[in-house]
Amino acid sequence: MGSTERVREYLDYKGITKYKFCNDLGFSNKFLDNSSNMGTDKACKILHYYPDLSSEWLLTGNGPMIKEENTSVMVMNSDRKTVDSLHANQEIPLYDLEAVAGLRELFSSGEPQRILDTIKIPNLPKCDGAISVTGDSMYPLLKSGDIILYKETEFENIFFGEMYLLSVKLNDWEEYITVKYVQKSDQGQDYVKLVSQNSHHQPKDIHVSKISALALIKASIRINTMM
Repeated sequence: MGSTERVREYLDYKGITKYKFCNDLGFSNKFLDNSSNMGTDKACKILHYYPDLSSEWLLTGNGPMIKEENTSVMVMNSDRKTVDSLHANQEIPLYDLEAVAGLRELFSSGEPQRILDTIKIPNLPKCDGAISVTGDSMYPLLKSGDIILYKETEFENIFFGEMYLLSVKLNDWEEYITVKYVQKSDQGQDYVKLVSQNSHHQPKDIHVSKISALALIKASIRINTMM
């Protein structure tokens, strides 16, 4: 049985129609008609969209179809030539973002009373903190309730095309906290384009002066089931 056949078996198990599957992931309607193995890019996209699907089962047929773990951790991949060093042991504070006035205050203070808990995952790049995601702008890569682990940075050190946690000033007293891909803007060097994973959210060009805080997303944690 090829990996495409295993996808059909998974869809039958979950009660997902072939049309919905192809439409949601942007695949051709004929994608599921063959019985061969799929490419790595398509397999990664399927595994990101359906986090309960076992990668080992999809690619090899071994083990259970549905993940036995309750939690999945995804380290964000990068095409950059530079590689971050991995830390065998680090405790990452999980902050309560609702307890602070904004992202800049969180970055500058880091006071203990704003820490809900700590996260300890071996062999991760250096992270400064973690918060829970709200909204669906990065769905299906991230969904509301996922935890993102970040490394604070400055705009001068930005890697265009990467995913960032950032705070955008709407006015003198209000800011918008979001997770987006940051890309170069056609409006010039003083602007950046914020792009969502969710196609229902339109890209937006903003002036760099409106970015009050910035952090590179290093990893994400998703709880697949509470049972």
